[in-house]
Formats: sequence, structure tokens, C-alpha cells
Amino acid sequence: MIKLIHVLLFGLALISMPLFANRNYKIVSIEKVNSKPESVNKKNTTLKKWEASPDGIQYKKWKASPEGKKIHANYNKIKKNLAGFLPMEAIVTSVTFQRTNAKVSGPKWLIVKIKGEKYMIQYALKDFEKLKSFKVNDKIILKSRNAGFSPNHPYLIISGDYIAKNNIILFQRDFSKNNHC
Repeated sequence: MIKLIHVLLFGLALISMPLFANRNYKIVSIEKVNSKPESVNKKNTTLKKWEASPDGIQYKKWKASPEGKKIHANYNKIKKNLAGFLPMEAIVTSVTFQRTNAKVSGPKWLIVKIKGEKYMIQYALKDFEKLKSFKVNDKIILKSRNAGFSPNHPYLIISGDYIAKNNIILFQRDFSKNNHC
């Protein structure tokens, strides 16, 4: 009789284990689903606060201005290349561009023309050393993953992640340092 009770209890435990394991899994997955809208709401709240700040108001005015509209239109011309990390043929138009009131030891800028429009590429001094040989009208191949908008700059700012000239790679950003960010 005792053996029969043990066998029945053991069988009941075996049958009920997957049910309890599945129940716990469902609870975890519901918690994960519910946590996503909170982060989206938090981002939206943060964005709304920024838009109400003086910087946000200035940015919205700039975005609606002719200069802002032109820069956003230029972004639309190359956004497929950015999204796919596809090569873009560019012509160097300036290697000496400097923002007004810029520090002499500040970042260096490369101005290029892609599809008839001018774009800016910013580099730290040590990275720009590799690009010192560029001259105006040099043709290069550029790859980038993203671009930035700024009311303080006359052109769209592209991150120059890869630059080649005459099939020789002159610059390639190392993403292994910061988990591909």
C-alpha cells in the first residue's frame, strides 16, 4: 500500500512539473512584454521634456527653417546607404574647414560632395592624421552607419566609418572597442 502511494505521488509530481514550469515561463514573458511599453513611455516623456527646453525649441525652429529642411532632404538622399552601410562615391571639397569660434586643437572636418550635395565628416586629431594627404577634388569611397543633425553646422554630419581611395583603405573605424556602437 505504501509503495502504491509513493508511485502515485511520484507520477503526479512528474505530470505536474511541466505545468508549473510552463506557468512560470508565462509569467516571466508577460513581465518582459509589460516592461517594454514603460521604456517607450519613458523615452517619449524624456523627448517631450527636451522639446520644451530652450535647446529643443531652437532645434524645432531650425528644422522648420530652409537650412534645416535642406539638411533633412540631404539626409533622405543617402539614408539607404547609411542603413545598409553601402559605399558612397564622394569628392573632397575641403580639408581645412573650421567652425567659427572653434579651438585650434579641436576636431578636424572633411567636407565632401555626395550626389551633388555637401556633407561634413568630423575626426579626432589622431584619426585625421591618416587623411592629411587628401586634396580638393580627390575621389574617395565612403561608408557610414549614421548621420547627425545640428543647427550649429552648415551641412549634415556623417560619421566616416570607412574611407578608401584608389582601392586602398585609408581609414576604418574600430567598433570592437565599444560593442559595435
